Amino acid sequence: MTDFLDRRGLSVDSRIVRFIEDRAIPGTGLDADRFWTDFAALLGTLAPQNAALLATREDLQSAIDAWHQAREGQPHDPAAYQAFLREIGYLVPEPSPFQIGTANVDPEIATMAGPQLVVPALNARFALNAANARWGSLYDAFYGTDALDAPPARPGGYDAERGTAVIARAKAFLDETVPLASGSWADWQGGQLTLADPSQWAGSKPGAILLRHNGLHIELVIDPDSAIGKTDPAGIADVVLEAALTTIIDLEDSVAAVDGEDKALGYTNWLGLMRGDLSESFDKGGRTITRAMEPDRQWTAPDGTPFALPGRSVMFVRNVGHLMTTPMIRLPNGAEAPEGICDAVITSLCALHDLKGRGNLRNSRAGSIYIVKPKQHGPEECAFTDRLFDAVEDVLGLPRHTIKVGVMDEERRTSANLGACIHAVKDRIVFINTGFLDRTGDEIHTSMRAGPMIPKGEMKASDWIAAYEDRNVRIGLACGLSGKAQIGKGMWAMPDLMKAMIEAKIGHPRSGANTAWVPSPTAATLHALHYHQVDVFARQSEIAGEAVPAIDRLLAIPVATGRNWSEAEVARELDNNCQGILGYVVRWIDQGVGCSKVPDIDDVGLMEDRATLRISSQALANWLLHGVCTEAQVDAALARMAAKVDAQNAGDALYEKLTPEGVAWQAARALIFEGVTQPSGYTEPLLHKYRQEKKAAA
Repeated sequence: MTDFLDRRGLSVDSRIVRFIEDRAIPGTGLDADRFWTDFAALLGTLAPQNAALLATREDLQSAIDAWHQAREGQPHDPAAYQAFLREIGYLVPEPSPFQIGTANVDPEIATMAGPQLVVPALNARFALNAANARWGSLYDAFYGTDALDAPPARPGGYDAERGTAVIARAKAFLDETVPLASGSWADWQGGQLTLADPSQWAGSKPGAILLRHNGLHIELVIDPDSAIGKTDPAGIADVVLEAALTTIIDLEDSVAAVDGEDKALGYTNWLGLMRGDLSESFDKGGRTITRAMEPDRQWTAPDGTPFALPGRSVMFVRNVGHLMTTPMIRLPNGAEAPEGICDAVITSLCALHDLKGRGNLRNSRAGSIYIVKPKQHGPEECAFTDRLFDAVEDVLGLPRHTIKVGVMDEERRTSANLGACIHAVKDRIVFINTGFLDRTGDEIHTSMRAGPMIPKGEMKASDWIAAYEDRNVRIGLACGLSGKAQIGKGMWAMPDLMKAMIEAKIGHPRSGANTAWVPSPTAATLHALHYHQVDVFARQSEIAGEAVPAIDRLLAIPVATGRNWSEAEVARELDNNCQGILGYVVRWIDQGVGCSKVPDIDDVGLMEDRATLRISSQALANWLLHGVCTEAQVDAALARMAAKVDAQNAGDALYEKLTPEGVAWQAARALIFEGVTQPSGYTEPLLHKYRQEKKAAA
């Protein structure tokens, strides 16, 4: 049984109380009694507003459903549809031209361009790896992945032939980005360094040279006594790139946090990152390895001046959205508190340790707290977040707009009203980011009654997605984000396919985005190459005046008009979606793993989180609603795919086989057959319900 303690009328999980009173508050200068008084008052004011916004979501969805049902069988009328959306307030008037007023933003966010990692807050080891991915070995990234056009490394120790190919590729990169005044880096034998552009020499220290290009640093490790360095004419043992400039520590889509126990772990790891003292020990090859946060890197400038570069990413924390409530805190009326409000208060409390310099390392040198707020529907909800952050600043005694916000542009009502959403948080916004996966899930759910949707594999080629991605950048630039905030793009989901990532993800900086998500530190190092190939801020200047794609394209509904699928096509789509749902849910429900590399139906490892689950479950719910498939066909597909998922996880000692009586199977089935009625098509309510059942049974 969970113990609950009374704190100013709130019933609070004792694990959360202990965390706040014993760990988070000490060192901040706050009084615990006053904190709880203010927290309770904040919840009393804002929880009803939160509930009202969720009711508005449902009212709008009901109106849209009724509009489509009343026109069933008629050709879609885009003009009438858009007029209807304006009439009900789904679309709002565009604000007058404005520029954001955000101040005190770290350069990694405002004036630098580079990769961004997203990592679950509940896994300390992963969080440390991500925070330390600010710097990554290019030699290792090429040697250990398929990114290099060369035969893979032969087993049995270091493969010198592949190593030679790695070094040649890295030297070619140096020739492209920081060329010598004459000759090639492949022939440089050390000694006097003369660059074609002398300003690219940024510094040095014993055993290393620091170069700079497009605002990013490149470190040459000089060690002629090392195994690699002794084979190099200049003794270069490695080329290290500045890679993950920023990292999002995630309490949302990539975690399975359903109670006070889970939330306390996530908050504890975030506090450790803010204090700089988080560490994790684990066994690797029979040895105990302890991982901690990297210190800053000390250098001497060419003029002899000492300086330091951060050793770690600048970290955001992603709070949960407005939908979910949490059993860790109950309000005086017995209702669960909105989880997003609790996250805002507690994660900001943790970040006070960074702002006040209580730890031995710093996250924000500009004195800001960075919170990503996902799954917001339109400008009213963004304005609520602004009020929430105002209130948190007052509780913590912080100046206005200390807490910055990253707005995930991943819901249809937000992307359709993006300018107004940015305006609602214009003095604290530091980030907009497209999220194809959640955006597609919301696209399906919003237009659930319009007709059967095209298969999910065809969504990326639909007209609305191209308009969505282009509008995001151009609206962001029009609102003055360049030089003040990040304009971001979504995740590369296949961590083993780095060659394909290098070929595809160059499109993100070319689009004008100054950051994009990657699935691993190695991927961050390789994606950093793109920001040397493209001067993103110059690219932003080029496209800043281009017209924003018309909203008509954004609102094009991806209905499969007049399409007749064969039985084989339907079966393939059912199997594809059911396999993805089962493969993800079985880990979420049974093991509490919110994000992991899950084999797809073709055994390609994909980074799966709740956003991918939302697409698959909504796609099947839509097809069931419109008679493309039957309940019996879906159940048959679940049975077929359960056997496949069992086989794919045969090597996992913690894996529990799927059975119709199992909680994971029941969760997967509910996500499909109850998908039409789930709020905005989200998976969280059902996942939390079944995970809590699993934990209670255990």
